[in-house]
Amino acid sequence: MLRRLHPEQPESFAFTPANQAWAEAQITKYPEGRQASAIIPLLWRAQEQEGWLSRPAIEEVARMLDLAYIRALEVATFYFMFQLQPVGSVAHIQVCGTLSCMLCGSEDLMKVCQEKIAKKPHELSADGRFSWEEVECLGACANAPMAQIGKDYYEDLTTERLSEIIDEMAAGKVPVPGPQNGRYTSEPLDNLTSLAEGAEDRDPHNASVALAVKLGDTIKRIDGTEEPLRTPWQRQDDHEVETPLDPKEPEPAHDRPADASGVTEQEAPASSAAKPVSADFPAEEPQNAIDGEEAPEGGEPVAPSGEAAPATDANDTTEGKTGAADPVAPGGVYNAPRTQEPGDPAKDDKSSKRPKDK
Repeated sequence: MLRRLHPEQPESFAFTPANQAWAEAQITKYPEGRQASAIIPLLWRAQEQEGWLSRPAIEEVARMLDLAYIRALEVATFYFMFQLQPVGSVAHIQVCGTLSCMLCGSEDLMKVCQEKIAKKPHELSADGRFSWEEVECLGACANAPMAQIGKDYYEDLTTERLSEIIDEMAAGKVPVPGPQNGRYTSEPLDNLTSLAEGAEDRDPHNASVALAVKLGDTIKRIDGTEEPLRTPWQRQDDHEVETPLDPKEPEPAHDRPADASGVTEQEAPASSAAKPVSADFPAEEPQNAIDGEEAPEGGEPVAPSGEAAPATDANDTTEGKTGAADPVAPGGVYNAPRTQEPGDPAKDDKSSKRPKDK
């Protein structure tokens, strides 16, 4: 869909002092040379301040980020969340028209907007206070049909209720958002079928609605004074040095005695780097490096077959020895000769036959 700037544009744009400070703080989130990453937050704050994005607003954001104007324009025209034409000074109503809402009556809600605001979407009402549009799924399918007005969702709408909401806003009131049919969130309309414990003691509103009620006005334009400016990502001044925390002394596990080192008996140092010894994993005999096994203390090496292996003296040339002991391997590991299977090509290879010991 081709999106163009509105033909009628204001002469200039400027952030309010509070919004200017907020925008400059957002730029500091990003490293030197990467300030362009702040373009979407800055464009969004410009829209929150004015209600829509004008060409001077896009140009100002591009200037702040040292961007070519076309780069900022590309972002503003790409995302449908940015309004490129004036919207109602009181409220801009976004009616979800995707599957769930359409099946539940969103087309009837749009007819209400056509009757009370303007015949076509994105057109201003006669007094310039309201505008509306159809939008894609807003993710509240369990509460269809619904509409987003300002920062809040108005769910489980009927044509009568939407008409009343518009009238209330025209009178300077801000209706309580959230489900409009008595539901708390998105539970079954008649009653809870699970997790009913504590339902009687819950707060009057769910968390989202409670926040909207606390703020009081969620459709007003944002001038930056609503919340104090916070920049937790900024580094401390050079003269401010964090005091290192005192190192914690080792503490024993719950109800377990600690020894002099401060560790518990269950957390004693491991005797092996590969597998710490514990009650669940007792110490195991080391595996042999090759085929043989270590000789028992004071005994003879044991061959793989379990029979007594030849002597481990490397200089022993007694006739009849079929293998040689490895003088380097610990315990005199016996290296068994290669066993040839029937049909092994090496069996007929004369060069592979070992000469008899003399």
